[in-house]
Amino acid sequence: MNERKFEQLELSAPIQRALSERGYTKPSPIQAKAIPLLLKGGDLLACAQTGTGKTAAFALPLLHNIASCGRKPFRRGVRHLVLTPTRELAGQVADSFKIYGKYIKFSTGLVYGGVSEKPQIKQLFQGLDVLVACPGRLIDLMDQGHVDLSQVETFILDEADRMLDMGFIRDIRKIESKLPKKRQTLLFSATMATEITKLGQAMLYKPDEVRIAPQGSTAEKVDQQVLFLGKNAKQKLILDMLHRRFDDNQEELSLIFTRTKHGAKNLAKKFIQEGLSADSIHGNKSQSAREKTLDRYRQGEIDILVATDVAARGIDVKNITLVVNYDLPMEPDAYVHRIGRTARAGKSGQAISFCTEEEVALLRQVERLIKKPIPVKRDHDYHLQEVEDLHTSKRPVKKPAQGRRSGASAGSRSRGRPNRTANKRGKPFRSGAGGNGGSSERTSSGRRNYQR
Repeated sequence: MNERKFEQLELSAPIQRALSERGYTKPSPIQAKAIPLLLKGGDLLACAQTGTGKTAAFALPLLHNIASCGRKPFRRGVRHLVLTPTRELAGQVADSFKIYGKYIKFSTGLVYGGVSEKPQIKQLFQGLDVLVACPGRLIDLMDQGHVDLSQVETFILDEADRMLDMGFIRDIRKIESKLPKKRQTLLFSATMATEITKLGQAMLYKPDEVRIAPQGSTAEKVDQQVLFLGKNAKQKLILDMLHRRFDDNQEELSLIFTRTKHGAKNLAKKFIQEGLSADSIHGNKSQSAREKTLDRYRQGEIDILVATDVAARGIDVKNITLVVNYDLPMEPDAYVHRIGRTARAGKSGQAISFCTEEEVALLRQVERLIKKPIPVKRDHDYHLQEVEDLHTSKRPVKKPAQGRRSGASAGSRSRGRPNRTANKRGKPFRSGAGGNGGSSERTSSGRRNYQR
């Protein structure tokens, strides 16, 4: 299978020509397995880690279908619908369709929030072969009568796990209710949690399954490391790290992830004050501003991009060789997608995570998901042995005695009782000791509703 070439797949000549021009000769494992199955017209449940070419795996057979069938979309109608969780990812998917379909006559459109809906309504009025959309804006336009999904032939859920994390399950079900029963449905995900399996069972009919990597696996060529440090040492350490890196690797790009929008904005400002070329993208920025920043980053005009998880799956940029988790994510799945921004298409990269005492439980959740410990990076001046000891300790954390009043003395905490202040900040120590890590308590409202 690894030796298979694109020219051996039954894709139409215009698609083969576009692939050849881009220098694509050998399909990735997910592409080699998924494309032949999709060309047969059946449903598919596919799981593969980020950066493995999932977009081409569904875009190429879909474009082959368009090239082989001359049926035109009707007014306000859509032939093939792709749902994505973020605006950045929607734009990336639409660009891929344009690249692979360069020599095919077809119409494509983008629908997402944060921008004026008038150009989107104009596109939809003419009818589209391919519509790439985010759920929220699509439902708004459906309610206004601007789009008709009654004759959709192919329905694709891209990054389905992320959509569930963001609380889109109700929107997905509402959109699906407007689709014809007879259709081809594809569900692509980087992880295959229980919620994804249940969603697949509800929406897909006798699907083929392709699983390239186990749940929570990370790209093989990502060198993962964790740094234990005090909370106040983060900024000094990242500045030292980036200054040294820029001196040695001026052509390489760095991507820094923070937990909050204000954190991303302020950290990027600090980098600029220190003479570094940096910018940020987060939810408070308009869509046009985010796209402009990403374009500058792709062109190498910005060396450092600071982002929240809104960008974890929407960035497909060459030369990203360093990803730093300045703040560990609240959801362990987000770690896999963050570090998947480097080591893409078979290249190598480095992922460094900062971990304070308050974030030890989050690190434990990540390690349980990826099923291996992350090596500790020691060659810096901010290493805290007591934090590492807390993380690596095999001793179980004692549970509070039953029937005790909540107003415990400070001394009882040293015997394993939970710290009430820590609990208000996300239960950092109790959640790391239990079997499930308490992660469900920090999921989005959409995921909690779905689990019920």
